[in-house]
Amino acid sequence: VFSGSRRCGHGVTASYGEMCYHDNSLVSASLEALIQHLVPTVDYYPDRSYVFTFLLSSRLFLHPYELMTRVCHLCVEQQRSGDALLDKIRFREVAPKLVQLLTEWTETFPYDFRDERMMRCLKDMTHHVARGDEYSWRAMQQMTQRLIKRLSALGQYEEAVAALNAVATERPASLKSKQASGQRNDVMSVCDDPFVLAQQLTHIELDRLSFIGPEEFIQTFAMKDPLENHKGFFRKRKTSNLEAYVNWFNRLSYMVATEICMPVKKKHRARIIEFFIDVAQECFNIGNFNSLMAIITGMNMSPVARLRKTWSKVNTDKFEILEHQMDPSSNFSNYRTALRGATQRSETAHSSQEKIVIPFFSLLIKDIYFLNEGCASRLTNGHINFEKLWELAKQVSEFLVWRQVICPFDRDRRILQYLVTTPVFSEDELHLASYESEGPENNMEKDSRRSLRWVYTHTCTHSKRSNHLNNNESINDNDEIICVLFYRSSLLHRENRS
Repeated sequence: VFSGSRRCGHGVTASYGEMCYHDNSLVSASLEALIQHLVPTVDYYPDRSYVFTFLLSSRLFLHPYELMTRVCHLCVEQQRSGDALLDKIRFREVAPKLVQLLTEWTETFPYDFRDERMMRCLKDMTHHVARGDEYSWRAMQQMTQRLIKRLSALGQYEEAVAALNAVATERPASLKSKQASGQRNDVMSVCDDPFVLAQQLTHIELDRLSFIGPEEFIQTFAMKDPLENHKGFFRKRKTSNLEAYVNWFNRLSYMVATEICMPVKKKHRARIIEFFIDVAQECFNIGNFNSLMAIITGMNMSPVARLRKTWSKVNTDKFEILEHQMDPSSNFSNYRTALRGATQRSETAHSSQEKIVIPFFSLLIKDIYFLNEGCASRLTNGHINFEKLWELAKQVSEFLVWRQVICPFDRDRRILQYLVTTPVFSEDELHLASYESEGPENNMEKDSRRSLRWVYTHTCTHSKRSNHLNNNESINDNDEIICVLFYRSSLLHRENRS
């Protein structure tokens, strides 16, 4: 129902019932009107951009299960006329559009269907559709099969990541003694080509990005669900894959620092630093900004930065240029310029390599968080601020484009296994390794080393026996875990393309 229009600034604002538009773009509406706007009819199907935007951000206001229940109920009730035969005919006409809506939902937000109530609702609609239209019923069955396959792949991926993380939490057995006797490989013994290592890092980044659900960005700040304790409700954590990706960034940073602090000889440490500078440069060239920033972060950690004698042997010109590109000043303006350039290259790409854009992920999360915090979700009249929802969807949909890129580089399983399973030092262990490499320069550092040595000595006494018992078993399991991790990723990519 059209209820009026007015000129506002440089455009026209119009209201249709409880929905307000500005220059034909939806800017606000009541929650009930937005839900109704999602419901297909015989003569109407919502715009795909609206479907994505509302399914993404509606979880700020109600649970996906509640939304699905209401949409399906409205879709069925709108066809009721009191005549059973007429109702069947009318529902048969609208059924293909309902199947289309549910297909978009299951393919874009499959994590929602980890809630068994969502799956039960889907099953109920399949039975309802089966009574009126065999073609739509078969489409519903195929959609459900694809969803179950997708959720199975996601679950196995998460289990593989958890197993890898358990292996990776093991610490190097000792500091200098093991390294000096050659019992621990370093990264350059596994891969001494910076371009190849950057390629393998890009594989890991794209593999892990591919499993992050778009809804995870919104659920990081969605209000706590009052049904949180419901049996089966999101058995996995709502943002588990997003958090796993952030943890990967931290792991890579600590791995870089560990690799630098481990060698006994200064010239070896300098060579490792120069190698990682070259790897970071190759990551920049590829468009892998997340690995680039993780490497820079690792090299700027205090235990690495204090190695002045080591750094004196390094040509830092290239590193300073990379630091300038990722300089946080002016809200990362240099990085944002580089990201826009990589995005434009991706949009006009002539090769699969040119399509790669891997953003500095923590900054992406920060941008979405501040967009949410900086804009009210509801207006003073109680309407939902849909302009905000459009902006959230814009940022998340750009991420989805980047996520779908297939990594064009050949996989090297030996390098991949090293990157995701090699033990890394904790922050305290890094400091102690750093002091072992270059002694304390002041009393504060001397006190720090003394304290760390005491803690390390007592910790090693308790952990040595358990590490010895578990080490061989963990190493033997790694190969199988790597297979599962990257097989599931390639499977999901094939499903996305189809």
